[in-house]
Amino acid sequence: MLRTEERQRLARERREEREKQHAAKETQILEKERKAKLQYEKQLEERQRKLKEMKQKEEQRRAAVEEKRKQKIEEEKERYEAVLHRTLERNQRLETRQKRWSWGGSVTPDSEGKTASKRSPSTANLKQAEAAVSKRLSSSAALLNTSDRTRRSQLSPLDSSVISRLLAPTQASLARSKSAATLSAD
Repeated sequence: MLRTEERQRLARERREEREKQHAAKETQILEKERKAKLQYEKQLEERQRKLKEMKQKEEQRRAAVEEKRKQKIEEEKERYEAVLHRTLERNQRLETRQKRWSWGGSVTPDSEGKTASKRSPSTANLKQAEAAVSKRLSSSAALLNTSDRTRRSQLSPLDSSVISRLLAPTQASLARSKSAATLSAD
């Protein structure tokens, strides 16, 4: 009898020991799962924080780029308007000089027909070219006044070449300047 009770007691103790070990293992597993879950949540929060920071930096960069682009457009517009203004002033001065120092003498309402016939073909061509350029410049000025900012800020290659040609002295203008100097010296 004692032996049977002893065996039962030992078996009970072993069973209790196994249950304790099993409970300890379960507790360890639950603790590991809890720690893993906390770490995952922490990583997820960190990732979201980094994404938010990156998004803010990207928005700031875009805003800076947009501001810089607007500033550049304004500067180009001002530069273009200044060139246009100088070109128009130069054209007016040239027209005034041509009226003062035309090849056929002074231009008056009576002598306009006479001087037009006395002018050389190159002068007539120059007048036609100036009329075309003035027309082109006025259309460019009208283009500046449109509400579309992108069209306003970009110069077509033709406009650029017209402006550069107007800024450079031509052979005809140099010849007029020489003849004007000669006439004034005389």
